[in-house]
Amino acid sequence: MCRPSSRTTPTTWACPRATAAPPSRPRRPAARPFTRQFLSTGVTVLGKTRLPEFGFSPSTEYEDAEPVRNPWHTDHSAGGSSGGSAALVAAGAVPIAHANDGGGSIRIPAACCGLVGLKPTRGRVVANAQGRQLPIDLVTDGVLTRSVRDSAAFLAAAERHWRNPRLPPVGLVEGPAARRLRIGLLVDSPNGVTSDADTREAVTETARRLNGLGHTVEPVEVSIDRHFTDDFLTYWGLLSFLIGVTGKTLGTDFDRRRMDGLSRGLRERYLRSWRTTPTVLRRLKRTREAYAAGFRGLDVILSPVLAHTTPPLGHLSPTVPYVTLIERLLNYVAFTPVDNVVGTPSLALPSATTTPSGLPVGVMLSARPGAERTLLELAFELEAAQPFRRLQDV
Repeated sequence: MCRPSSRTTPTTWACPRATAAPPSRPRRPAARPFTRQFLSTGVTVLGKTRLPEFGFSPSTEYEDAEPVRNPWHTDHSAGGSSGGSAALVAAGAVPIAHANDGGGSIRIPAACCGLVGLKPTRGRVVANAQGRQLPIDLVTDGVLTRSVRDSAAFLAAAERHWRNPRLPPVGLVEGPAARRLRIGLLVDSPNGVTSDADTREAVTETARRLNGLGHTVEPVEVSIDRHFTDDFLTYWGLLSFLIGVTGKTLGTDFDRRRMDGLSRGLRERYLRSWRTTPTVLRRLKRTREAYAAGFRGLDVILSPVLAHTTPPLGHLSPTVPYVTLIERLLNYVAFTPVDNVVGTPSLALPSATTTPSGLPVGVMLSARPGAERTLLELAFELEAAQPFRRLQDV
């Protein structure tokens, strides 16, 4: 959100009988375009929430500060990068909070904290200026909520402020549709990561429920380039490199030597492989064709959000050596990045399944570009069939 500039006290030189000039008001920087769209929905901004350094990690943890804890079980991660937002919404402190998603940062904390998290189609909401300057704009803004109703209401209100004419309008979605859908079931990640038992149960149980509601659910294979994971990491490393180069624009005290272990590791990875950048970009952009092929004859793909359930704090800490940390990260965040590269909409929902310690397990619905209405209608139907558990109900 916007911050006021520092306040100064003007000095007035005048004779004793003169009326002192009123103090000048500090100039406030202009709100960014998405901030204006967000505020146009009528939300009241209470403050800032925490996120991991530069939003790179799927867990909101730090080298030298307290982590953001999961309200469902405070020894576990709240996810990331929008972990602070998720923790506040899940705890009932606020009904809605801003989040954004460049590799899963809306959907991951939604899955960890039992929330609804919609990553809109690229271009659905106002894009940020930095993203437009990058070769592939991965980041889309959105919100985290406790109900499908609130996520749908936000998107409809945001659309009244600005609507992309190149995408079909969403409008206000208020419930399920009568149309029955063809849904693809994807249990293991397209890049070869196998989901754990609790996650598999959550997805297959959701598939059974959708079948019972009259939808057709069938297994699907999504083929992506075998280099996708390495290419995505290289691109993530490019972002870390650019932050290191331009960091002084964030504040004059920025020192890239103080970047945490994950940020440094990504940056160093890029410096070792920067010559491959044109090839990496070309392959990532081709992912759209392969992903579209997976949707042939289907309306939606059902999958896990994450390959395994929410880890304990420390598992993804930036203090973990980079080689170990990146292996753990890739075995966790194995489903969400494809939608960021392709630009397709994707929605995380709580499933009926929980872990043995009572933590939520999320499932993900993905669709073609512009199909947010289909996702929200299907989510309304799932929520009505099995109301989402809330922390306050436990």
